[in-house]
Amino acid sequence: MSKYYLNYLDELESEAIYVLREVWAQFDNPVILFSGGKDSILVTHLAKKAFYPAKIPFSLMHVDTGHNFPETIKFRDDLIKELGVNLIVGSVQESINQGRVAEEKGKNATRNALQITTLLDAIEDNKVDCAIGGGRRDEEKARAKERFFSHRDDFGQWDPKNQRPELWNIFNGKCFEGEHFRAFPISNWTEMDVWNYISRENIQIPSLYFAHEREVVWRSNSWIPNSEFLILEDQEEVVTKKIRFRTLGDITITGGIESDADTVQKIANEVSTMRQTERGNRSDDKRSETAMEDRKRQGYF
Repeated sequence: MSKYYLNYLDELESEAIYVLREVWAQFDNPVILFSGGKDSILVTHLAKKAFYPAKIPFSLMHVDTGHNFPETIKFRDDLIKELGVNLIVGSVQESINQGRVAEEKGKNATRNALQITTLLDAIEDNKVDCAIGGGRRDEEKARAKERFFSHRDDFGQWDPKNQRPELWNIFNGKCFEGEHFRAFPISNWTEMDVWNYISRENIQIPSLYFAHEREVVWRSNSWIPNSEFLILEDQEEVVTKKIRFRTLGDITITGGIESDADTVQKIANEVSTMRQTERGNRSDDKRSETAMEDRKRQGYF
């Protein structure tokens, strides 16, 4: 009798599709949290495969800080048009205008933490009971604590010590009124897995991931893109470098690395030699040792 084996990418794909189908089975109004980065694009691609030939049954939710890369917004709009799915946009600028949050001041000001209030408002306003994210355990130590189904209380907060067991991949999505879940179908993927899968599936991604010339400033041990939102100090110099981004966030906090990798295969080769996590160039994660966990406890992605 012949045996059938899955390679490791097929196993990861199967696991993620199983989680996505469980979300659809257990929740009334789930959404995919879409940032325009490679992980949320991957989750969206997996959702396409999970429910083919039907359309993706989830709306996509994007929290727009107003400080996004223009390339990210264009990619988002083009993908939404291609997929024909609903897009929900939460605006940080509107939250600021309404007095819900206060804009940070100073050289290192960022709207990253302000997204928490906008995200929780969007979840409540749209009666979302599960938000599907592209978080992976290898990214950061706080994300390594996440389960596939991650419970949030009625304030949208995360308690890593009060999560439910997931023995034999049996998920419990029951919650009280006002509470919700976050689901992370690609928790067990690594950055290398993501790039190998993108290569295999020929998934389109923003040009920001590929090496390109850009005006940048050296700050916090990484190349921060020059933009209208960046406040320069006297000794800081704007230079042109050939860089690419390993992760995408606000243009004010996402640091690039010098690179010549202009194809997916070259990126995969480059990643295979790196010893620093992809979030090592995100200045928002450098504010403290527990910066990510502190934000997640308040309701962050």
